[in-house]
Amino acid sequence: MDKVLSTLKQLVREWSEEGRNERDQTFGPAIDALEREFANVAGESRGNIRVLVPGAGLGRLAFDICCRGFSTQGNEFSYFMLLTSKFILNNSDSVNQHTIYPFVHQFSNVVAASDQLRAVQVPDVLPSNMPFASTAEFSMAAGDFIEIYGSESEKEKWDAIVTCFFIDTAKNVLEYLDIMWHAMKPGALWINVGPLYWHFDNVEGESSVEFTQEEFVELVKKTGFVLNQEQFEECVSLPYTTNAKSMLQYKYRCFRFVARKPK
Repeated sequence: MDKVLSTLKQLVREWSEEGRNERDQTFGPAIDALEREFANVAGESRGNIRVLVPGAGLGRLAFDICCRGFSTQGNEFSYFMLLTSKFILNNSDSVNQHTIYPFVHQFSNVVAASDQLRAVQVPDVLPSNMPFASTAEFSMAAGDFIEIYGSESEKEKWDAIVTCFFIDTAKNVLEYLDIMWHAMKPGALWINVGPLYWHFDNVEGESSVEFTQEEFVELVKKTGFVLNQEQFEECVSLPYTTNAKSMLQYKYRCFRFVARKPK
């Protein structure tokens, strides 16, 4: 049930007008970094540039990147996210077609009953109206990031990887770094934004390795990635699936960076 409620709030974040502010803060800078990298490539010519979005959630970031002309693949492990993204992407015939009540189960920090009972319409854009549909490919890959992209068929296949609130889902982030290095072409770009809320920390029956931000940055460098120091930001305050009308607002102190696999 907790995963269902979380997915409903994720729908607000990714596919509603109410979630636009969160998307602008988190997705916006990542997309801007891609635009700067490929500014000399026109939208209709970007179909040969392949971008991977691991931990794609409900697919909005991958969709928005594809709308800029890049051939994009989202990767997601959660069946809750996969089923919901499939529904939104493939079963929406009009803007704001579906109505959800994502906050009806929130009983604390409520200002007014109307806040708790308010409806949210999704999607705020029509997924079938994708620009550059004739030149850019869009897909969602279901499964474990390590298993899928560690295969020989994925070696040096991707021109860019965009990780948003993803790297801390690893049991051992060293594996993620190795897989990204394996999957990226020489000269490829890695754009990251998010906190270090290690998901398997203190989970019964699971073992994991947790690193500080300083340690993680050193691991990125030791793997071979070259960080762009001008595009490294610490302590960026970002919300995640926030109820805008709640009396309690959670924000993560995130860090953003752009790195490159050398040619």
